[in-house]
Amino acid sequence: MDIEVNTTYITLDGHVDVDKYRYLYFVIMFTVYILIICSNSTIVYLIWINQNLHEPMYIFIAALLINSLLFSTAFYPKLLIDFLSEKQIISYSACLFQWFIFYTLGGSEFLLLSAMSYDRYVSICKPLQYPTIMTKTTVNTFLVLAWLLPTCQVAATIILNANKKLCNFTFKGIICNSTVYKLHCVSSRLMNIYGLIVLVNLLFLPVLFILFTYTRILVISYGSCREVRRKAAQTCVPHLIVLINFSCLAACDILLVRLETEFPKGVRLILTLQIIIYHPLFNPIIYGLKMKEIYKHLKRLFCKIV
Repeated sequence: MDIEVNTTYITLDGHVDVDKYRYLYFVIMFTVYILIICSNSTIVYLIWINQNLHEPMYIFIAALLINSLLFSTAFYPKLLIDFLSEKQIISYSACLFQWFIFYTLGGSEFLLLSAMSYDRYVSICKPLQYPTIMTKTTVNTFLVLAWLLPTCQVAATIILNANKKLCNFTFKGIICNSTVYKLHCVSSRLMNIYGLIVLVNLLFLPVLFILFTYTRILVISYGSCREVRRKAAQTCVPHLIVLINFSCLAACDILLVRLETEFPKGVRLILTLQIIIYHPLFNPIIYGLKMKEIYKHLKRLFCKIV
């Protein structure tokens, strides 16, 4: 793939044998994109129309799935065009937009998982106070912060990099993320420090908070009755699975960006495809099959269709 910067072209060396397998790649990616849209939209629709799913936990799940829809819509159309094109190009401004979407929604995902962990903590550890703590205002505040904080922090990075001079014209990847740093003529120490601050705010602190809340849930559940343990396992396990999965993918992205080691093209491609294929399909499958109420409505919908 090439990045077009004004009239200058930069080779994006991320595809493997695109010319040879372009139509096969197109069919596979188009099928995956349709599956992502259908699976995520179905669960969001079920949460929207069923009153018994209008609870904080399910609202946060819907927000996560909306993130997956936005993420996929920002990347898949361009990828599909690339697979059918003789020469893959993208403007530098469009590349920065992909960068912005990639990290804004990634940070939002961790903040939403933090909100979900707090919701489960209050529900299991402080059940009598749950209605007064997890009010509609509280839920809306969490949602706004989960989308607003990453947007502001990542937007500052994009603005500061918009007018950077480029000297390296080979970008190794199929989507634009912060490896765009390696295209700049001069590496900015200030930008590296700011990037680490954003990483701490949007990844490490939320993960630490999530681990703390689930540790508290585990301790309290262990000393409680069987019903409390069952409730904790039923509602917390899907969230933990999603957290572990997304944390591993985030760690892979950090390794690609921060380490100077030259990964083989095939390894980079596989890691990137994990992020754009596996995760957007993984969330609706986990929540659709593991969350009892959602599964019940999915089964009912499927029976009506059949």
